[in-house]
Amino acid sequence: MKRRFTLTLLALASAVQAGPAAQAPQGEPAAVVEPVSRLPDGSVQLPVPAQRRLGIRTLVGEAGDAARAIELPGRVVMDPNSGGRVQTAIGGTVRPGPRGLPVSGQKVRQGELLARVVFNPSPLELASQRAQLAELRSELLLARRQAERLQSLEGSVARKEIDAALAAVQGLAERERELAAGLGASEPLLAPVAGVVARADVVAGQVVEPRDLLFEIVDPARLLVEATTADPAVAAGIVAGALLGQPGVELKLLGAARSLRDGVLPVSFRASVRGTGALPLALGQPVRVVATLAGTVKGIVLPAQAVVRNAANEPVVWLKASAERFVVQPVRVQPLDAARVVVTGLAAGSRVVVQGANLIAQIR
Repeated sequence: MKRRFTLTLLALASAVQAGPAAQAPQGEPAAVVEPVSRLPDGSVQLPVPAQRRLGIRTLVGEAGDAARAIELPGRVVMDPNSGGRVQTAIGGTVRPGPRGLPVSGQKVRQGELLARVVFNPSPLELASQRAQLAELRSELLLARRQAERLQSLEGSVARKEIDAALAAVQGLAERERELAAGLGASEPLLAPVAGVVARADVVAGQVVEPRDLLFEIVDPARLLVEATTADPAVAAGIVAGALLGQPGVELKLLGAARSLRDGVLPVSFRASVRGTGALPLALGQPVRVVATLAGTVKGIVLPAQAVVRNAANEPVVWLKASAERFVVQPVRVQPLDAARVVVTGLAAGSRVVVQGANLIAQIR
């Protein structure tokens, strides 16, 4: 983008500095046009026609009271009430579900079978289980024969002995079924919520360990933004917030934590989009949060694009000193919201360039 702006300015300077023969048709006098140039005092000479072509717009700055704000680092996190993680408790080999393994971006329903994890016992454990199963089946066979024998002697044998033999058969049969099912045990992996698969880290046949994160499911329309600050006074004084560079996203303050986590206090916001459309955020995305604090500060409210950086990386604004002359003015800047800033160190009534300031700064 900077290269394109530079080429535009060079072409503009070449056009206004070209000789009369290059600008006027034969036989007609050429108009004398002042060149675009940076003057020795650092100001910029920019003729009115060039201002129109570059789309330069100015605004008279008016001093007033604006809400105090601070810029905080943050990231997009999952809403615990509309998102979930799928992990395995036993570990084993992953087998696809009826629709195959889900991929990132795929929609799933709550309770849908995503995959199965088949338990993989060691050879020693498998041999021990098979031996127990064989012993249990032998006991079950003897118990059934004993129960049949007692039933054939009904009338000469007490009824309680027959009932005890049948109960023993039933108990051994249930133990045999459970042990047989344990040999090929598998764990179903179900979607805890309805939403979109944000993360899928498995393939068919992969061996996973207990508590491994296999899938992450979120509702893309319900996400949270978590900002962090090391100052408890700042966290307690936040009353609202906005995303820097995302004017279409609204933030609703949920609250600030009261215990440090990794040396900082998390402040939670619920993100929503104005009007219709999808929320332009992704899980884990780093963002900059403009947090509004209680109280006000005196200054001039300007669009964020009015402030540019000079060669020393200091914030500056361009002022229109005359019809075709622009001067640079260092200022102090505080963010106000996603699209505006509060500027101090600037006299009220100054005509500030609010559109095209970055183009003026590139003129050499």
